[in-house]
Amino acid sequence: MMQFDDNHITYLEFKASNIEDIKKFYTETFNWVFKDYGPTYTSFSNSGVHGGFELTDAEIVNGPLVVLYHQNLDQIKKLILKNKGSITKDIFSFPGGRRFHFNDPSGNELAIWSDN
Repeated sequence: MMQFDDNHITYLEFKASNIEDIKKFYTETFNWVFKDYGPTYTSFSNSGVHGGFELTDAEIVNGPLVVLYHQNLDQIKKLILKNKGSITKDIFSFPGGRRFHFNDPSGNELAIWSDN
């Protein structure tokens, strides 16, 4: 099992308008390896950092979602709010853990996940 450190970037998440096309591009261009989690999400490895692509119909304007790790989501969520951040997507479960999204005071969206 992998060891994760609190407050470190562990994952990058991109949007994709077509999952199959994006997998083909990154596999053939950069030799990335993919694992599907249903029809709307695929993760990648063999890239230097782990990440994924989420299917979207919306225009892609903000680039990747930076995902940090923290053992205690409730604790770090309170600290984000205390320091003038805002929650954009409350804590939810996904295969492998739980996470939430937030904006920093400048409006940059990031996420924090936990395997707890």
